[in-house]
Amino acid sequence: MRSVSRRLFLAASAAALTLPSAEPSSARPAEKLRLAIQATGSFAWELATARAYGLDRKAGIDFEATRLATTAAGKVALIGGGADLILSDWLWVARERGLGTPLVFYPHSTALGAVMAKGTAKVPAGPWKAADLVGKKIGVAGGSLDKSWLLLQAWALKQGVDLKTRAEPVFGAPPLLAEKLAQGELDAALEFFTFAARLEGNGFVRAIDMAEVERDLGAQHPLIVTGYVFTQDFAAKNADRLKRFFAMMTEAKKLLADNDEAFARIAPMTGVSGPKTLAILRRYYRQGVPTATPAQYEADAAAIFKVLAEVGGPQLVGPATELDPGVFYRP
Repeated sequence: MRSVSRRLFLAASAAALTLPSAEPSSARPAEKLRLAIQATGSFAWELATARAYGLDRKAGIDFEATRLATTAAGKVALIGGGADLILSDWLWVARERGLGTPLVFYPHSTALGAVMAKGTAKVPAGPWKAADLVGKKIGVAGGSLDKSWLLLQAWALKQGVDLKTRAEPVFGAPPLLAEKLAQGELDAALEFFTFAARLEGNGFVRAIDMAEVERDLGAQHPLIVTGYVFTQDFAAKNADRLKRFFAMMTEAKKLLADNDEAFARIAPMTGVSGPKTLAILRRYYRQGVPTATPAQYEADAAAIFKVLAEVGGPQLVGPATELDPGVFYRP
């Protein structure tokens, strides 16, 4: 398995575009941090903002960002030793820990997508209940084990609806599903937040807001969706460097959320055009900026993990039935 991962990493690295490193700060020697990112994701927006406003030099972080085509390639890069840090979700970290890979997770964003639909005679505009999904063809981004899809299933089961037998899920890439929804080939689509924003800009609505689903399943705060992931060994050796990196990213997030000029700088990276849709995308992004404490996010993740373990079983979460307390990094 490791040899396969290594080959995948080498192939991904050969196709990657590496951004040039920032100039070191005159105030302190810059420390290199190797990152694997997706070119169109919010992590890339934040890193571009950090560089544009000199936050990397202020933090003494000389980051090297390698752009990869998929999240899977980033995971391979991290495990294969080709990156120090990636963006992923705590559920994957929990599963990897269960399989013996000591990874840790630190909160990045609560930005979450939604079940998007367009109100017609056949499909109500929403908000939907689980019964509204019965008999519908639903596009699902992220695959059959995507945690949003599993959460949606658990939410529906609480209302007596088994989506696996009473709806027709169609799994695919987010842009393809958005296109199929626009063409009327799908009744609804469970999309990531960036694509949900694009659809909303084109007249679609949040038929089911996944934030409401999380609350119905026991989360007390907006559930953390993505986080910075790195190895336990790296954390032990680089606590100060990570502290400065997290502070840099917090500043970049604040700029994107509150500073119009900063957001305009990264607008071409989003793949979204038109002021209306960009404003919606920025609203989704702003809502995802973490405001709770890491301990609060960890408590909610532990509660949701139990739900996911019941729905997804070992195939999703591995042998564990409760969230490993070592998943969340404690500086």
